[in-house]
Order: sequence, then structure tokens, then C-alpha cells
Amino acid sequence: MRRNPPTVEFGSGRSSGALPPRNSGDGPGGPDGSAPDYGERLRRARLGLAVGLVPVITLFLSFTVVYAIRQGWILSDPAHSAAGAAFPRYLPWNLFLVNTAILLLSTFTMERARRDITRQAALAPLKNIPGISLGEERTLPWLEVSGVLGLLFLAGQYWAWHQLQARGVFVSTTSGSSFVYLVTAMHAFHLVGGLAAILYSIIYALRGKPVEAQRIVVDVSAWFWHFLTLLWVYVLALLLLAR
Repeated sequence: MRRNPPTVEFGSGRSSGALPPRNSGDGPGGPDGSAPDYGERLRRARLGLAVGLVPVITLFLSFTVVYAIRQGWILSDPAHSAAGAAFPRYLPWNLFLVNTAILLLSTFTMERARRDITRQAALAPLKNIPGISLGEERTLPWLEVSGVLGLLFLAGQYWAWHQLQARGVFVSTTSGSSFVYLVTAMHAFHLVGGLAAILYSIIYALRGKPVEAQRIVVDVSAWFWHFLTLLWVYVLALLLLAR
């Protein structure tokens, strides 16, 4: 006897055969009732971060080029010959090195947080399978530790500015001193944004969001924090070159 193939009654919500569910990438309870595509969301979030970092990179490169011109490193101008000796003789290098160590440690803890949440997101589908128990996984509060280290770095930068002012080095003292304050303050400003991202990640987890969604927030925050660490190393190297 010939069997008829499965048919679907459009508009009735019933079918006589199983059709694979579509994954539209919408949020929970999307228009087609499918599960969210967290992989696509993660790719979009990383792309958005990369685009957002372009103005930051351009800003610091502009600072570098302008100061290099004033110092006579490029396009030397005799009218600005005195500017070459305008860089402060004193900088709190020991404190800058301590702050660098703190920031490097914080980027390590952020990477641990990113890897932990990535592992949890990969194991999340297994927890919904009956008869499978993954046990209780203990994770350290890497995000919280990273936030505390970031605050310590900002406190160290504030103390470095205080030491500069105690030595009579102010923003308007010379073009070199204004450059030191400008690049360190702008980096600290962006680091505050990184701390805000860490705080948002913590609150996002406390609100009980799906671990796959938490992974996206933590992943983007971690890569932004890694960028800020590299940016500080660049700033420090620039100050060493300019002295």
C-alpha cells in the first residue's frame, strides 16, 4: 500500500510530520517561538566592540602625533625648539610600574571570568537532559576581583597625579606635563567605562539571566578590559620614550 508523505496544514498550527524548528536569533519567545541564537548575538557584540574601539585608538594616536610634532620628532619646526625640553623631569615611575602590575593582574582575572562563563554556557544544554548530573561547580568571583583591582589602579593613578602636583608639575606647567596628564586621564576615563561594564555583568548575573546571555556580556567586557591593559602599556611606553 502506498503511504502519503507528511503534510502540513498552514495556518492551523498542526502538522502530520515533524519539521525542524527554525532559529531566528530573536530573544526568548521570538515571533516564531524559537530559542535565541546566542552564537550570533556573541558575534554581533564582538563586532560592535571592535567598531567602538576604533575612535579610542584614533584618539590616542592623534595625541601621539600632535605631541611628536611639538617635540620636534617629526616635522621639526625651529619655532618650537624649546618644546623639546618641556617634558617633566620627574615622573612617579615606581608607582606607574605598580599600577601596571595591578592592571596586568586584573586582565588575568578577567580572562578567568571569561573562560569560566564560556565553559558554563557550553555545559548549560546538558543540564536540561534527564538523568545527567554535572554536580555543583565552584567558581571564584573573578569579576568582583577584577573590579577591585581596577579600583586599585585608579587609586594608584590618582596618587601619581598627587605626587606630580607635589613636585610642582601641573597641567599647565609645560606642554610635556599637559601631555602626561592628558593621556593618563583619558586612559583612566575609559577604564571607568570598563568598570561600569564589569558592574553591569555582575548585576546581569544577579538578575538570573540565562548563562548563555551572561557569557555575551562577560565576553565583551573582558575583551574591552584586555584592550585597556594594552592601551596602558602603550601609554607607559610612550612616556618612557618622551622623557
